[in-house]
Amino acid sequence: MLHIILGLVGLALLSACYQNKPQEKDRLPHILVVLTDDMGYGDPECYNPDSKIHTPNIDQLAANGMRFTNAHAAGTTCVPSRYGLLTGRYPWRNTRTTEVGVIEPGTETIASLLKKAGYKTAVVGKWHQGMIDEKRPRPNVVLQRNPGEYGFDYHFIMPASLDIPPYYYVRNGICVEQPTDTIEANNTPGISPIQGAFWRKGAIAPGFRMEHVVDKLTEEAKEVMTDHFETSKDPLFLYFALPSPHTPWLPNKEYKGTTPIGDYGDYTSQTDGAFGALISHLKEAGELENTLILFTSDNGPVWYPEDAQKYGHSSTGNLRGMKGDAWEGGHRMPFIVQWPGKVKPNTTNAHLTCFTDLWATFAEITSYEANGNSSKDSFSFLYQLTGHTTTMPERKELVLKGFKKESYFIIKDGWKYLDHSGPGGFSSWYLEGKGQVFDIPAQLYNLDNDLGESTNLYTEHNEKAKELAGLLHPIIAQPNKTND
Repeated sequence: MLHIILGLVGLALLSACYQNKPQEKDRLPHILVVLTDDMGYGDPECYNPDSKIHTPNIDQLAANGMRFTNAHAAGTTCVPSRYGLLTGRYPWRNTRTTEVGVIEPGTETIASLLKKAGYKTAVVGKWHQGMIDEKRPRPNVVLQRNPGEYGFDYHFIMPASLDIPPYYYVRNGICVEQPTDTIEANNTPGISPIQGAFWRKGAIAPGFRMEHVVDKLTEEAKEVMTDHFETSKDPLFLYFALPSPHTPWLPNKEYKGTTPIGDYGDYTSQTDGAFGALISHLKEAGELENTLILFTSDNGPVWYPEDAQKYGHSSTGNLRGMKGDAWEGGHRMPFIVQWPGKVKPNTTNAHLTCFTDLWATFAEITSYEANGNSSKDSFSFLYQLTGHTTTMPERKELVLKGFKKESYFIIKDGWKYLDHSGPGGFSSWYLEGKGQVFDIPAQLYNLDNDLGESTNLYTEHNEKAKELAGLLHPIIAQPNKTND
């Protein structure tokens, strides 16, 4: 555990733009952000009473806190979604690639913000924001653009998803064990090639075991908390990015066969169990009542109509589409916040919210005042959590895009305008293969009345479509310029 203690020591001097910090550090809560991977809006029982996956720990969090019903990932796939969560900026503004690091050097993140506010900061889990030379790590050579360069005092991460080689761990910029072996590609016969026990051929560290990764990362996160609580009086920010239930679906023996929908359900149940282990650890440490916990998922699931028919389970609930899509199933996420003494238990909130809003919310909690434009896509939802008086602007609209290059959309006042036909993402290839044709050039839905996006009102309400297009197009025409 010494490596964690050493990694967490030494905070930077407070920034000159940090204003009105509370006099006592214990007034600031510990913050635990748990991001699952490819978990759908309809998987947790607290979002879908008909779910066939038992999720007692997620459900208990909802019973103890606030469940958001109109919260959206910043992207419809892993990399852009995580970029938006970490930076408070819409990911479509960024054109960097994973080979050079997705986050621009010098960009303020939620970690660097909280670090300036007196927090010790750590990330455990899936990073997927790119590091220089991550495809060919060298012994004892620090990988550049690692999380330590973006405000994290300590990190223990996987570079990318559990189906993307090379497969190895990184601790504080150093490859823990070199990926000197090779693993052959794998998939599960009889289902989609991007479902089941799917992974790509590539380099792997000799001691890296895919079926052990969730448990390994959970234990590492618990160690971070233990070491911090034993050695520091500062508040802790822990970003725990689970790689599940993204492929490969590899439930361990404890969870194998525990749901009626196969390995996906079992792996999702194990994900709930890993989350529950952290909650139990916080409780045993006596820190649960002083911790703000936020639970969500990075994007929608890979779950086809045939899967819903076969298992009688909709991973996206009553939403249309799936991972990658501009339709709601691709980006409307389970999003739950527990904060004892601040957030009223067992409440729901329909306020339009996005991952990018974590930046402004944490800034308001810590009385941080930004002096740049990194937060212009971020709007605090602290008022929604606590009901306290605020002068901060609220989010009125949301501008995101699907996986396909030209698949932008805007949500405002319950209306959603998509400037393209079809889903704009992973469902496109599936539906085209089924012979479905989308011949209307754009889409308009009233989400208040039609959350499942079943009726395209583009022709019937063309003036509303023109109004929203008039808002959307000037914004996306200048991707590098944030809104004033």
